[in-house]
Amino acid sequence: MGKVKKPVFFIVCALILIFAASVIFGYTYYYGDMETVYVKGVNNIRFGIDIKGGVDVTFTPPEGIDAEDNQLDAAKQVIVQRMVNLGITDYESYIDYNNDRIIVRFPWKEGEANFDPEAAVKELGETAELTFREGYETDELGMYTGVTKDNVILVGSDVQEAYAAYQDNNGTREWLVSLELTDTGAEKFAEATERLYAENGVISIWMDETCFSYPRVSAVITDGKATISGNFDADSAKELADKINSGALPFKLVTASFSTISPSLGTGALEAMVIAGLIAFAFIAVFMVIVYRLPGAVAVIALIGQVAGTLAFISGYFGFMNGSILTIPGIAGIILAVGMGVDANVITSERIKEELINGKTLNGSIESGFKRAFSAILDGNVTMILVAIILMGAFGTPDSIFSKLLHFVFFMFGPSTAGTIYSFGFTLLTGVALNLFFGVFCSRLMLSSLSKFKVFRNPKFYGGGAKNEQ
Repeated sequence: MGKVKKPVFFIVCALILIFAASVIFGYTYYYGDMETVYVKGVNNIRFGIDIKGGVDVTFTPPEGIDAEDNQLDAAKQVIVQRMVNLGITDYESYIDYNNDRIIVRFPWKEGEANFDPEAAVKELGETAELTFREGYETDELGMYTGVTKDNVILVGSDVQEAYAAYQDNNGTREWLVSLELTDTGAEKFAEATERLYAENGVISIWMDETCFSYPRVSAVITDGKATISGNFDADSAKELADKINSGALPFKLVTASFSTISPSLGTGALEAMVIAGLIAFAFIAVFMVIVYRLPGAVAVIALIGQVAGTLAFISGYFGFMNGSILTIPGIAGIILAVGMGVDANVITSERIKEELINGKTLNGSIESGFKRAFSAILDGNVTMILVAIILMGAFGTPDSIFSKLLHFVFFMFGPSTAGTIYSFGFTLLTGVALNLFFGVFCSRLMLSSLSKFKVFRNPKFYGGGAKNEQ
């Protein structure tokens, strides 16, 4: 590293403190009742149900039924739709295809003290009622009424299968949903389409009391094979097909496990951990300054940057990536990463002290101390990063990058613990990686800069003696 100028300490320190303040407070602009979040702060962190309180439930088919993958996909669509209908939008849902399980987690509903989680779970697992109805007449609440309410064309048992397909349209792939009906369903559908085609009418498709499609009848269908076209892509076509299949499921979901955490318990645990963390950080800061003096003070500033950086990644502070849900194990990951940061600074400070005791000059001791400590710090941090990646791959959500990369190794686990251990791996990974930046690079810049000031040239500030003052 080239010569570090005196102002570098103030620049780096100011940047770290400004960054930490922006991470804590964020920046939100209010215009009347409209809120626009430009920079996300700690108030925008999404907490897991073990902190916020909520419901964790696992659904399975009844005993003796080996559900197919497409049936599990369809069942999940029922659950998701019903959660939306219940006003639950901040949810997690995953499918463990190997064990025929659907894992659902959702927080307590905001502002509702009488929310009954057991009733909600029971409603989520009920068999879906799929209906194809004539027209699309609804009231002010979006419920079917008039002709649509009175004229049911098909029910779920009339649908044999629905699947996403595509056709070539002048060289462009056009996605659609294909339906195969039973013999009974084909007869009823032929009669309805013949009548509605002449009227240029529509057939609306409902799951329970929610309409999710109302295509116009463009042909008379007599062979029991129909298609629904529109502005579909591959994902939206599959989603609609799954919803239609959900109404033809031959089973009702069974609640295999069910647990709740009260909001007061989770909030109390969070407050206790925040207070404990602040007290612990204060003790660490005092210890580092007393034992290691100037390198200890620099280490405290670096640790502030490391913790702030971790919180920034969790909250979604950086616009190029989404945030992560923070759970109690995730907080443990932050604490462990801080421990790794303290360890890195202790190693460096001890190396600098050893060099001073051996008679080296102050500048030579700082340069040599960081150089000698780096290999040990790198080995420990890389090991922890590998552990974090393995945890995120083994217990991460199915769509996470590390789960995809390591799926061939950990496919047998399924997503049963996603959102808890994954959060631990995420905070550990980001904290340890940031330690290499703040605890090594930034610390070296700040300490080298301070050593240029005459008032800080005394080796006693670094653990050495008077003979090292050259």
